[in-house]
Amino acid sequence: MKASTSLKKKVAREAAALLYFGIEKEYKQAKTRAAKTLGVNFLPSNLEVAVEFDKLAEENEGSGRQERLVQMRKKALEMMKLLAEYNPKLVGSVWRGTIHRESDTDITLYCNDPQEVLEKLRQNKLRVIESEWVAVTKKGKRKKAFRIIVELPSNEKIELTVRETEEASIKERCEIYGDTISGLSIQDLEKLLSENPTKRFIPI
Repeated sequence: MKASTSLKKKVAREAAALLYFGIEKEYKQAKTRAAKTLGVNFLPSNLEVAVEFDKLAEENEGSGRQERLVQMRKKALEMMKLLAEYNPKLVGSVWRGTIHRESDTDITLYCNDPQEVLEKLRQNKLRVIESEWVAVTKKGKRKKAFRIIVELPSNEKIELTVRETEEASIKERCEIYGDTISGLSIQDLEKLLSENPTKRFIPI
């Protein structure tokens, strides 16, 4: 028998709460735990959980959430301009406009030598608190990327993911929303901040 919409929504809401309050870190585990808690044997989609997560963030964070989004986008633009030669793209929740209190800023860069990026950051007196190679999956294939976490004077963090230049043209599908991760270039972000700084990029 098909699960009722209301019950499915309850599972999505419970999974979203588990994620929002930090009890679970991954969507899959949160959905499984929520279904078990509510005694059902079906799982909502990632998109359904994301919708409820967004509602929770709005309920708990109020108007300050939008103000913070604009500030995060402005700081992202500053970082992207600094690293303009590496074709930066703003991605993640700051791009989408779905930030919450624990969100940081995610920017993808394209450079074959991550040490170049690190040196550029150091030359500009930016504090690198973490840098390491990580495994990423693109189109079902495992590849390496270099992750750099920069802490700003405001204590906010920006995560830079450095990928090979040949990957710049590859389009990825979002595991949460199911759409293409297009992100924002420097020019896109400048236009957004001047015309509609709180615009959201979600397929619903």
